[in-house]
Amino acid sequence: MPEPLDAALTEVRALLLDPALTRAVAAGRRRGPRPTVVRAELRPVTLKAGPRLQIATSDGARPYTRNVAPGPEAAVAVDELLAEPFGNWHVETTDATLQLRVTKSGEAQVHRAATARPAATPGGNDRAKEYLLDPGDEIFAEIGGSAAKRRQVDAFLRALAATLPDELTGPLRVVDLGCGNAYLTFAAYRYLTSRGLDVQLIGVDVREDQRRRNTELAQRLGWAEQVSFVAGTIADAVVDPAPDLVLALHACDTATDEALARAVRWEARWVLAAPCCHHDLAKQLRAHPAPAPYELLTRQGILRERFADVLTDALRAGLLRVHGYRAEVVEFVDSQHTPRNLLIRARRTGSGPTEPQRAEYRELVDQWQVTPRLETLLATDEAPAA
Repeated sequence: MPEPLDAALTEVRALLLDPALTRAVAAGRRRGPRPTVVRAELRPVTLKAGPRLQIATSDGARPYTRNVAPGPEAAVAVDELLAEPFGNWHVETTDATLQLRVTKSGEAQVHRAATARPAATPGGNDRAKEYLLDPGDEIFAEIGGSAAKRRQVDAFLRALAATLPDELTGPLRVVDLGCGNAYLTFAAYRYLTSRGLDVQLIGVDVREDQRRRNTELAQRLGWAEQVSFVAGTIADAVVDPAPDLVLALHACDTATDEALARAVRWEARWVLAAPCCHHDLAKQLRAHPAPAPYELLTRQGILRERFADVLTDALRAGLLRVHGYRAEVVEFVDSQHTPRNLLIRARRTGSGPTEPQRAEYRELVDQWQVTPRLETLLATDEAPAA
């Protein structure tokens, strides 16, 4: 529920001057005048002269950092920043996190939560979490997203960062299949361009109203020439030219298979797909008795469902290997944030499969009498539209 802006800024001020402050970021803009700086970050530091509040600002061209003493000097500096028409504040203390977004009507939308305690490092020191995409980044003032969704997106970006080579240069064509509200789409664009890459990104979703919404967001962010959206199914949406990188976050059931199949057809260089629910193989497992001696794996319904999840993703990875990819299945985010926390990560090698790779895949599907949807999609004579 919106709150009066003055009251919210008073609360932000109290947190910024609290000795328990760990970090704060101001970014974005409200309707009307622009801030004199595009971003400000505050954090406590300890210098030879004693504790200081470090304030780092940027005008978009160069950074500027100053260290102010606690007390009146810090209060004056904080008041100057709060007077700037920033659209978004993210403030963390040892005990609380506050996110403030200024609406178009000039009211405050405030989210408050307890600060999660960082895990202790082996040496016994606690280390604050570093984000690939800052929670205070101005794009969140536009795209929104819950704290849980932002954690998922940040974790996905970490997996993406570990996949792309450090020396990558030149233009990069990206597609996000089943993009929904496009949280990942916009976050991936922000992250990839921060690496200095020339990115063209297309988001695909079956709903026309989502396409319109996301297109309007891209226009408000000033990214409409680089980030576009099409309405259509994952299997049939028109994407031209073919992408280098394919993303899919929680495409439901066989929609993940459709995303992987299109990536293979496109010969995409990299693929990252986080599957959602798995129903197709679970249904097939119910139709046939389990091969001996594995009856106990599928006798209980809950065990059969979980085994179907594992079997589905194992066969997907196996099929990607057969089609010229080096594939692995990894955990990309802690299960406390989402139970669907596995990620299929693949890189195209272009080399053909070995006979042992073909044999181990075929033996597994024959033994369990299943036909993965991805196998059917890749075996079809008619390729999906480009």
